[in-house]
Amino acid sequence: MLESKSLWAEKQVLVTGAGGFIGSHLVQWLVRAGANVRAFVRYNSRGDSGLLRLLDADDQRAVELISGDLRDVDAVYQAVAGCETVFHLGAVISIPYSYLHPVETTSSNITGTLHVLLACREYDVRRLVHTSTSEVYGTALRVPIDESHPLQGQSPYSASKIGADMLAESFYSTYDLPVVTVRPFNTYGPHQSARAVIPTIITQALMQDVIRLGSLEPRRDFTYVTDTVRGFLLAAQAESSSVLGEVFNLGTGKDVSIGTLVAMIQDLVGRDLPVETDIQRIRPAKSEVGRLISDNGRAREFLGWRPTYDLGAGLQETVAWIRDNLPHYRVGRYEI
Repeated sequence: MLESKSLWAEKQVLVTGAGGFIGSHLVQWLVRAGANVRAFVRYNSRGDSGLLRLLDADDQRAVELISGDLRDVDAVYQAVAGCETVFHLGAVISIPYSYLHPVETTSSNITGTLHVLLACREYDVRRLVHTSTSEVYGTALRVPIDESHPLQGQSPYSASKIGADMLAESFYSTYDLPVVTVRPFNTYGPHQSARAVIPTIITQALMQDVIRLGSLEPRRDFTYVTDTVRGFLLAAQAESSSVLGEVFNLGTGKDVSIGTLVAMIQDLVGRDLPVETDIQRIRPAKSEVGRLISDNGRAREFLGWRPTYDLGAGLQETVAWIRDNLPHYRVGRYEI
């Protein structure tokens, strides 16, 4: 990744969803590479920039912060204007939240993406990197999962992302928009909220005498955030026209059950705690995705991407960061 920093010096870049987990890491990297970064975050009356607040003060000052809503087409046009590269990460991402608020999830993720696509077409951006999710595959029908695997909308969230992905594909096919779609598999690492399973386990293992979770059977392909960010950058930098309009899985190609993940984390924190089932964390049976494991061959071949962190090393860094930043978490509370 370090070798590519010179390519970003003085480039005009927009990151939507910049206040989120992956987005904040991407913004930090781009700022330190010398890019002129515009960060689009959802407006709130507190002026909260999300996880961008965790960046160093110098990095925060270097960012042009724009507050708005992806569903407001005027706000999106203003954010895209003048940018050469757009990373579209903005979305309502929580699966449990999508059960409760399917209308908001769908309008933000589908209509919001449509606005980004329209603005990128209007302003003739050089490259749009659109963010998908491994959840669009649903429970694996075959493993490992390659990009031709059927898409299955097992939650309102995954259905909304399928719709957004198809819109991105249609704008490439119809308008020749230079869009590349990346499909991360369960990214984790420092800064991540307790909405995700790894911080949930770590915070409870550090601070409680029991760990409360949903099902321990699902298997996931966990990818460290540094590797995921590198995938975004490579998708933006790739010179070959063969990547345009295409989708690339960003996953390690290895999966682990939630139960095994608990054991690994307990070993890292040095505690052996009982695990109890929390009924409110159990997802509807037909909605729960049983297994996700990526085939990352296309990303390796066309983007030159490959994961560099194994799960043990990534968990060690994540545990260390969370241990030092426990005040950011409401330990034991179920976050949706």
